[in-house]
Amino acid sequence: MGVADNTREIESTIVTDLRERMSYGSYLGLDTLLASQHPRSEPEHHDELLFIIQHQSTELWLKLVIHELDDARALLAADQLGAALKRIARVKHIQEVLTQQWSVLATLTPTEYVQFRGALASASGFQSAQYRLVEFALGNKHERMLQVFASNPADHAALAAELERPSLYDEFLRLLARRGHAVPDEVLDRDVRKAHVFSEPLVDVFTRIYTDAGQPEGAEHWREYEACEELVDLEDNFQLWRFRHLRTVSRTIGMKTGTGGSSGTDFLRRALDLTFFPELYAVRTRLEG
Repeated sequence: MGVADNTREIESTIVTDLRERMSYGSYLGLDTLLASQHPRSEPEHHDELLFIIQHQSTELWLKLVIHELDDARALLAADQLGAALKRIARVKHIQEVLTQQWSVLATLTPTEYVQFRGALASASGFQSAQYRLVEFALGNKHERMLQVFASNPADHAALAAELERPSLYDEFLRLLARRGHAVPDEVLDRDVRKAHVFSEPLVDVFTRIYTDAGQPEGAEHWREYEACEELVDLEDNFQLWRFRHLRTVSRTIGMKTGTGGSSGTDFLRRALDLTFFPELYAVRTRLEG
């Protein structure tokens, strides 16, 4: 028997002459994208490319998260809860990818990282404008953070605009109020430039929604209940991302200070105490069996 030809014929309908056509590379801008990795170590260290691509890919995903959260808020403001939940569901899947991605960077050992860490100088993930935009969109507003971006007018302007905009939680609570739920006026009229502050009366609202969801005759507010759980998923995923970030940094640099001047792992650990939707966790203690 003859040896089989281990190739696949190119079908006659496949476009091969792309001189005057849109190509895969031109559509995605791959010439620019794949030429955007510029290791700074001298001589170039093998593992610096991993470090750069890890953070660049994170920024691409964050760009999509911002895109989805922007639209989710607009949809909530337009009373289109179902469509907004679709956007949030997509964000949740992106979060899973971002969290799993830390396992790739965790292959970078302390011995390898220390050989090019100095090339980062003062560059730090703390300076990610897109990460701050996501935190602002979810409600963790902090006006002093804008100081970090004073040297970049575009980033500073984007964050200043986001500071003025209602968060995802703000828009959800406003939707609940329009649906007849007793959301307190002080919550609806709060200064959106500041982080959300825990409201005990708001826990009462969620208690009614969650209690209603358990009624055997069918829940009147099931859609709102579903939305509450989607937001809890969103926060849980965010906290998992923060934790994996902390653990990856801990195994790579130990207790060293961050390249941007932060206390390093201690700074990241304190972020785990921050919450976006505190009443959605408090309601779990309130519910009775």
